[in-house]
Amino acid sequence: MQYRLVIEYDGGEYHGWQLQANARTVQGTLEAAVETLLGYPARLAAAGRTDAGVHAAGQVACFHAAEVLSVDTVRRALNALTPRDLAVRAVDVVADSFDPRRSACWRRYVYRIWNRPSLSPFWHRYAWHIPYALDVERMHAAATELLGEHDFTTFRASGCDAAHPIRRVNVSVVTRRDAMVTYEVEATAFLRHMVRNIVGTLVEIGGGRRPAPMAALLAARDRGQAAATAPAHGLCLTDVGY
Repeated sequence: MQYRLVIEYDGGEYHGWQLQANARTVQGTLEAAVETLLGYPARLAAAGRTDAGVHAAGQVACFHAAEVLSVDTVRRALNALTPRDLAVRAVDVVADSFDPRRSACWRRYVYRIWNRPSLSPFWHRYAWHIPYALDVERMHAAATELLGEHDFTTFRASGCDAAHPIRRVNVSVVTRRDAMVTYEVEATAFLRHMVRNIVGTLVEIGGGRRPAPMAALLAARDRGQAAATAPAHGLCLTDVGY
């Protein structure tokens, strides 16, 4: 029996999703809870490997169990066995052929920027504080240039193990509500640090620190042409589509 979990977590105290020796990870924490529930180890597979400090509101993961348990029992037990910075939002049963990563059609991320001179005591863990003015219309215009299928080498971190840099972006939108500037991006898949590298570049564009055209950056296929990587704590995996 394969169980699919929809998971939320505050990534601030985790060294990312993936298991690491001598480090607190989301996968390790959740697998320990699953082992307690089942009485034997079970490996979790996820839709994507979020980096250290990145949050999730809709991460998807699966595990196999030898016995049949009600989905409500699994959800309640795992929430009782995990810390307060991690929650299982929903559980269902899926076919053994279902793969949370390979079966996914798209992933959606949101990056939040707190844009006013003073830091927010409520958002400082979940939004990048930019104290100077940002031209959101200029940022949005640049973000729309990323729509469609492109080679995203310019926004690809070193050490990325993806087979190729081609990705299709379906949504790329920058909006503002009061002090909060939000970048929402949906794609078939993402390269390592791709969203955070895009955001770092958009902030430089919005702050008037670099020319706006994104098309030229994409054509350059040179990581050195884009801005520094935005901090992890502003990023959240919000949804995975199947």
